[in-house]
Amino acid sequence: MLQQTRVAAVIPHYCKFLKRFPSVARLAAARESSVLALWSGLGYYRRARMLHAASKTVMKHYAGKVPDNKEEFGELPGVGRYTCSAVASIAFDEPVAVVDGNVRRVLQRLKGKAIADEELWQVAGQLLCRERPGDYNQALMELGATVCLPREPKCQICPITRECASRGPLDGTKNRREKLKRRICYTLNRRTGRVFMIKRPPDARLMPGMWELPEVAESNKIGDPFIRLRHSITITDLEVMVTQGATPAITDGKWIKESCLRVIPLTGLARKILRAADVI
Repeated sequence: MLQQTRVAAVIPHYCKFLKRFPSVARLAAARESSVLALWSGLGYYRRARMLHAASKTVMKHYAGKVPDNKEEFGELPGVGRYTCSAVASIAFDEPVAVVDGNVRRVLQRLKGKAIADEELWQVAGQLLCRERPGDYNQALMELGATVCLPREPKCQICPITRECASRGPLDGTKNRREKLKRRICYTLNRRTGRVFMIKRPPDARLMPGMWELPEVAESNKIGDPFIRLRHSITITDLEVMVTQGATPAITDGKWIKESCLRVIPLTGLARKILRAADVI
């Protein structure tokens, strides 16, 4: 959950997730739609699918016990180099370095130059405290998250400022990509305790199998928007308008009971709209 998501946003989802799935066995036995429903709001839903697949692998090949070494843990679905190294150092106390966005920024400023990815891993490994690798990696990530900030680093309180070759933003590093802006329109159609929803196809590039409100062209929207809100998806900032009433020219949707909207996998934007409309 912490991959590409802020800690503050993760905590309530994490608590609900563990309450529903307190063991690997419970997670593995769950339907994917149930897992996605609890993940709704965190985005990057492939993480949820891979976590679900990993739980099934643990049950099938490891008798329900998560592997406690870097080699086997790294073979689980969805576990990449960063996740594997972080878990191995923090949970298994193995002397392996970690490189995430925060660590990358710290190391580049420390060295005073832009560093390619593979070299970053080498530098991180050279600086690693092998006696306490988990504590060291967490400290380095926390330093980047709270002190060595992207735009206004707090160099005056940084504990390694004397060793740092930079002061402030580092020239030559990549700037944050400017976000795209887009306007999008949806229709909220309610009837006797039900809402008309559509399901993304299983082969959709983004959020396959998730439920959302019908999207309509701005020229076809019915009436003035009764909800306006902002929403961000990866590199796109959305201006969202929602109207009420029948959905024109859409027949492949389904009427969903309002009481069921909490347990089906909704896109984050659909959940935000339904909350704004006091439906959930």
